[in-house]
Amino acid sequence: MISDVKKTAEQKMSRSLESLKADFSKVRTGRAHTGILDHLTVDYYGNPTAINQVANVTLIDARTIGVQPYEKNMFGPVERAIRDSELGLNPATQGTIIRIPMPMLTEERRRDLTKVVRGEAENGRIAVRNIRRDANEQLKKLVKDKAISEDDERRAQDDIQKLTDRFVAEIEKALQVKEAELMAV
Repeated sequence: MISDVKKTAEQKMSRSLESLKADFSKVRTGRAHTGILDHLTVDYYGNPTAINQVANVTLIDARTIGVQPYEKNMFGPVERAIRDSELGLNPATQGTIIRIPMPMLTEERRRDLTKVVRGEAENGRIAVRNIRRDANEQLKKLVKDKAISEDDERRAQDDIQKLTDRFVAEIEKALQVKEAELMAV
């Protein structure tokens, strides 16, 4: 019973960390990477579809993303979806490929993005703490139902706290890496 609670808490914390890293990958740095287009959708015959489902997304060079739609009639909708996104990108069609140059970030924009990343990290820490709280409540319920002793509950709470500390440290490490990436010129 206790091991199930710990295992579930660890899995949830791991998913929270992965979600945070996915959110970090959406925050644009000065370098090009295909992951920043993953969350964009395009209208594909009436259905909202991810861009990487209707086009081949590649890196042309360190500062340019190339998007090559599988169908000719998708050039306009793909280009429009990229332009209308909150990413601040300006795609240009050249023959059979849409080129997306990544503009240099200004110092002010870097600081703004750093604040956004810190907010995401705080949300990740809150999620991990909420998982800890839920696990501790489950342990208290087991004690109340007399399924485990109070000593077992105390040891399990200590283990869950160590788990929480470990995941918060990993979030902190991911935040420092992302901030360094953002501030690099």
